[in-house]
Amino acid sequence: MAALSAAEQTVDTEHFSESMHSLSSDAEAFPADSAEQHDFVVDFIEKEVGSDLKSLKNVSNLLKKLTDENNVLEEQVLTVSSSVPPKVSAALSAAEEARCSLEELLKKERLISNMLHQHLQGAQPWMDNLGQILNQVDHIERHMEYLRCLQHIEELSAAVQQCLMTSSVWEAIRAVDSMAALDTGLSQSACSHLQDFLRETLHFWHKIIKDRLTIDFEKVLTQLHWPIISPPTQSLTPTASSPEISSQLELLVTQLLALQTSDDLLSQKDLASGKGGPSAQTVSLATPTSLAPPLCLPIQIMLLPLSKRFRYHFFGNRQTNTPNKPEWYLTQALMWMGNSTTFMEEKIQPILDRAGADISARVELCRGLLSLVQEKVASDASRLLYDDALFSHLVEEVLQFEKELRSNHSYPAALPGLLHLLLEDAVLQKWLTVERKMAVEKMDAMLSAEGAWSSQYKDISDMDELKAPDCAETFMTLLQVITERYRALPCPSAQLKFLGLQRELVDDFRIRLTQVMKEESRCPLGARYCAILNAVNYISTILSDWGDNVFFLQLQQAAVSLGDDVVLRDLGVLELGRLASLEGSLFEGLLALLDRLKGDMLGRLLEWTMREVIEKARPYGQDRWLSLPSQHDLSTMTLSSSACPMMLCVRDRLLHLHQSLSLSLFQLAWQGLADRLNKFLYQDVILSNHFSDGGAAQLQFDMTRNLFPLFGHYCKRPENFFKHVKEACIILCLNVGSALLLKNLLKESENETRDCTGVDDPSPESALNELGVYCLASCDVLILLSLRASWPGQ
Repeated sequence: MAALSAAEQTVDTEHFSESMHSLSSDAEAFPADSAEQHDFVVDFIEKEVGSDLKSLKNVSNLLKKLTDENNVLEEQVLTVSSSVPPKVSAALSAAEEARCSLEELLKKERLISNMLHQHLQGAQPWMDNLGQILNQVDHIERHMEYLRCLQHIEELSAAVQQCLMTSSVWEAIRAVDSMAALDTGLSQSACSHLQDFLRETLHFWHKIIKDRLTIDFEKVLTQLHWPIISPPTQSLTPTASSPEISSQLELLVTQLLALQTSDDLLSQKDLASGKGGPSAQTVSLATPTSLAPPLCLPIQIMLLPLSKRFRYHFFGNRQTNTPNKPEWYLTQALMWMGNSTTFMEEKIQPILDRAGADISARVELCRGLLSLVQEKVASDASRLLYDDALFSHLVEEVLQFEKELRSNHSYPAALPGLLHLLLEDAVLQKWLTVERKMAVEKMDAMLSAEGAWSSQYKDISDMDELKAPDCAETFMTLLQVITERYRALPCPSAQLKFLGLQRELVDDFRIRLTQVMKEESRCPLGARYCAILNAVNYISTILSDWGDNVFFLQLQQAAVSLGDDVVLRDLGVLELGRLASLEGSLFEGLLALLDRLKGDMLGRLLEWTMREVIEKARPYGQDRWLSLPSQHDLSTMTLSSSACPMMLCVRDRLLHLHQSLSLSLFQLAWQGLADRLNKFLYQDVILSNHFSDGGAAQLQFDMTRNLFPLFGHYCKRPENFFKHVKEACIILCLNVGSALLLKNLLKESENETRDCTGVDDPSPESALNELGVYCLASCDVLILLSLRASWPGQ
């Protein structure tokens, strides 16, 4: 077996030598400069065979594998090299054929282009002659069309005449409608003479038909007792001829409705040409045209007698036409609207419904009467711009009229009333000027009035929580009245102008209050000073409520969207962002100024009060706390005699502030007084003295049984507002043993001398908390403990 193995190894070695020789010869076939490829072959053999002689038997398989791969690669190279030349040759042949074809096409194109050019040159004279003939034909056709249009107009005119002669009103109306449709079709035509002829013909026949129907309609209305000038005393009872009159009324109203199209067309042409219309055309130029469609023709005729009466009384030289009594014609229009409501709803509206007209007879009548009022108000407003009293009275009456029109007569909000007349630049500016002037005059009067600084509800406790003086309440009522006046305006930009005026008035009133306050600052406890403070707080409270009001929130959004300069000036990006997100309000700047004034006045009031309390408390701070006997030696404890003036002063001042200030202000006042008194007693009384057991007990009795109860009338736990004093009394009144333990604990903590055995000892904070001390720090407690005189050995 050993001999056999040696023989196998000899054969494998020989085979390996042959393989290496073959691979070496392959490597020598590489170019001389391909040393990297030679290294690759060596690495490959090292990886596949290695140094193990037993693996040499795999060399033949490896050699066979490499030979097969080499043959495959040779076949692929030969296949590709043999197929490429035919493809390239075919592509070149196709390109050559395409080039030749393109050259032939270009030759044909040039030939055809030349032939076409020669043909066009030869046909140009024929084309010129044909163009002239076509122009002549077009000219003749236009003349023929013009003549046919004239013939059609004459035929329609003759048809209307024939119908009117035979009393065929419906056919006449249809012919007139055809004329109106033809007029609309010729609106873009350049034949001005034809348009004028058609319009004159239309106007001629329309007027004849309308006049005939108007006469018949007025006769029927007269039989129905129209117009209704005074309130009807009884309901509209049917008469003996009621069915006949009703049928005539329905026929005439229906025919007038059929004539509406041509009537609207003629009305628009008259307005466009500047001719205006007759008095029956009740659409006022003051009304926005987009919101004022033409009135229903039957309603126009029904308005004729009312229009005559209105103009007779309020446009002429009658005594009823007086500028200082605008309520006369405004009330008259409202009365006619109310008196005619039943007639319009019972007689006219059913006919309109049966005719398929989407019209409210009552609203149409109101529109017609309103147009007369608009014309009158526009005329009066322009003439009263230089008379403040009369102008102001006119504005008041117009606002009242608008309110009654919308509420009592249910006039649609989408239709304009009278308020848009007040938005004219000159009128609106005058209104703002008058509002400012009258408001300033009223402010002067209210501040100089005898009872300006007293509350009108002072004797009614339930209604006098804010204790607002009469001047402040009157001022805010003035602002509220201004708000109610401009609230109904249909233009947000105009509303924002009035809001800007209100802000100016509030700031002006604040400045006036500040001036009066400076005069009264020499005696802050006086009634007028407290009244000024109440006034500032009252105005601030009302403005805060307004900031959450829906109307002012809508104005705030409008101001942000419109970028109003009056309201948003001097505001930064942050303030604008807060306004846009409704986090702030339009009155934030004013509220900040008012709060600053309120804080300054309240601080001055408390400073003055504390000055008086400190003066009264001086003997108490100088009392002999170190020599007072222990409480065990006293049968009962009483208030220190030196504390009586201070306690009486605190009681009186609290009572005075409670009676003089509003509830919210008094809340701030007594809490501020308690805070200042707490600091004073702690610093000037407690820290400035040493205390025996009796002195500490007396101090605790004075504070807990006398001072704290003075504030107990206004809160449940007054000692929480005297934390320093209360906790100081706890420390000073500790028994000796507890005081020694606490003192040692605090000193050890302060000196950081704890060792490992002291880890379980309570912390200073927990020890103080167990005693009820939460506000004072450890160092403050050590100072208080040093003020005790009752230590062992002393």
